[in-house]
Amino acid sequence: MQTRIQGTTMPVLEVQLDPNESIFSESGELSWMTASIQMATHTQAGGGGGLFGVLKRVAGGGSIFMTEYRAFQSPGEVAFCTKVPGHIVPVELGQGSDYFVYRHGFLCATPQVTIGVGFQQSLGAGIFGGEGFLLQRVGGYGTAWLELSGELIVKDLAPGEMLRVHPGHVGAFQSSVGFQITMVPGIKNMIFGGDGLFLAVLTGPGRVWLQTLPISRLAYQISEYLPQNEAGPATAAGIGGGLLGGIVGSLMNGD
Repeated sequence: MQTRIQGTTMPVLEVQLDPNESIFSESGELSWMTASIQMATHTQAGGGGGLFGVLKRVAGGGSIFMTEYRAFQSPGEVAFCTKVPGHIVPVELGQGSDYFVYRHGFLCATPQVTIGVGFQQSLGAGIFGGEGFLLQRVGGYGTAWLELSGELIVKDLAPGEMLRVHPGHVGAFQSSVGFQITMVPGIKNMIFGGDGLFLAVLTGPGRVWLQTLPISRLAYQISEYLPQNEAGPATAAGIGGGLLGGIVGSLMNGD
């Protein structure tokens, strides 16, 4: 297997597979593939685990279905692009080298990699779309590729060193890093600070990847420019009423 990451703002991971080699991702991640690649979508991928493995994956914010891409009789290529501007980060997995990744951060992995729930805590409606804060745990053996949004900042925390982060900016971190959610200190900071009610506290030792463009923040900024749902029926009714009124008016004027 050979891999390369191309691009800058919207990078793509291209994977060259030899015959009978495979890679898997969550359903819907494929960008393109050559004719020699065979797809197989099922619930058990990434180290298997049966029904319990599926439940753990879903609890971590993952998909029920996974898709395996395998080169059949000849070498082939499969590619995965980022969904938003950002970076693709490869991580090597083995005994004692698990990683925690934010719920949209897993891109694809080699067959013996496992995905499960790492952390789940409700932070209240409106903080993260009412879904709470979820982390996936990526473990097993092999290589996984993570998709982190925006620019990428890497912090290597010394033992006991603490970093307080807005939860949306937490991209990934090694399992040796301690993690907890705390309230923003001070009533005035909570009410008037504009930074939310919660902070993630990361404690070393270990490596942390921070992302500068949380998807929740991007979605919020874009939503200001989208038409409101409640305006749809009213607008349609207004247009329909205008057309009907125009037709009736023309008939009356014609009489």
